[in-house]
Amino acid sequence: MAVGAAKGGRHEWPSTSLLGRLSGAAGADLLEQGTAMVYPKHRTLLREGDGGRHLLLLTRGVVKVTSRHEAGVDMLLGIRVAGDVVGEMAAFEDRPRCGTVVACGEVTARVIPLPDLERFLARRPEAMKPLMAMLSARLRTSNQRRIESRLYEAPVRLARILLELVRTHGLPIPGHGERRQEIGVTISQPELASLCGLALPTAEKVLATLSTTGLVERSYRRITVCDVPGLMTFAKVFPESPYWDGFPPPPAT
Repeated sequence: MAVGAAKGGRHEWPSTSLLGRLSGAAGADLLEQGTAMVYPKHRTLLREGDGGRHLLLLTRGVVKVTSRHEAGVDMLLGIRVAGDVVGEMAAFEDRPRCGTVVACGEVTARVIPLPDLERFLARRPEAMKPLMAMLSARLRTSNQRRIESRLYEAPVRLARILLELVRTHGLPIPGHGERRQEIGVTISQPELASLCGLALPTAEKVLATLSTTGLVERSYRRITVCDVPGLMTFAKVFPESPYWDGFPPPPAT
């Protein structure tokens, strides 16, 4: 099912998104805040360095969050989908935006000024915990990547990023259960390399190895994980790993 698609007259939001964490009443209330906007493919929703005390609640579509390094290289920081919020850091801190948000396809969003969000939280105090949980999860992911950059070699780091993308954006291939999944967002090799904190040639070499071993298939800006349990084993994912949640156990070795 597409992210944010209707089912039985209601919307299904990813469980890790803000709307997925909120109760039905609080989520419906939040969806009434701000102003609805539609952004075409490749449109910039928020620009790094700009001011502005508003945030965006995505209600349909996918966006990429990037930041330009001082050397002039654009780094992919993350991918956000319907149900997520973007731009909250600048709004809460009253500081310039630290990333650029671009629509991958047509995107709809609610533009919510910070005062409107503050009134919503005062009216719906039960929404504060889900908001904090979402922000904490993002910080936890960032911390985990920093740790892995010191603990693991490039192949394991890239494999773990692929598993993260499968968990959040995976599309199971019919007839294969959960074992074979396409990553449901377009992602270039430079973008994947920046997510992993790897040089592009290194990321390309790792992808070639994973392809040769039959763990992944590649096409233009698309990646299919052919054997999710096998990739978990390759990535050294064990029950205590944060990447374990949401996956079946890897095969016994």
